[in-house]
Amino acid sequence: MKPRLNAYQVAPETIKALSALEAQVQGSGLEKSLIELVKTRASQINGCAFCINMHTQDARKHGETEQRLYLLNAWREAPVYTDRERAALAWTEAVTLISETHAPDEVYEEVRKHFSEEETVNLTMLVATINAWNRIAISFRSIPPVKAKAAA
Repeated sequence: MKPRLNAYQVAPETIKALSALEAQVQGSGLEKSLIELVKTRASQINGCAFCINMHTQDARKHGETEQRLYLLNAWREAPVYTDRERAALAWTEAVTLISETHAPDEVYEEVRKHFSEEETVNLTMLVATINAWNRIAISFRSIPPVKAKAAA
C-alpha cells in the first residue's frame, strides 16, 4: 500500500479545524482511558490500521492493560470493562455504524444511565471525531509506522 497524499500538508487549515475539535473533546472531562478505548473500537470497526496502531499505543501510555486492548473487539463477552465503558462502547458502535443502526433507543438509554447530557454530547463528538480521522487516514492510505524487524 502506498500513501496517496498528506492531508496535513495539502490542507493544513482544514486539518487544523478538525484538530481543534479533537482538542475540545480531549479536554471535555471524559476519562483518558475511555477516550482511547472508544477511539480504538471505532478504528477497529472502520478497519483503520493507522488509528488502531496510534490509539493502542496512546492507551498503553495512559495505563491501559494489554488484556483490555486485546479483548476490545469482543468487549461484550469480556468481563474486564465497567458498565460505563460498556455503555460507551455500545454507543460507539451504534454511532460508527449509524447507517445500519440509526442509534437505537435502548443503546441511547443505556448511555444516559452512565453519562450526563453534556458527557453524552462529548462522547458522541468523540465518536464523530475518530470516525472523521479514520476516514481521512483510510482514504489517503496513511500507513502506520512499522518496526523494521516486525516488517521482515
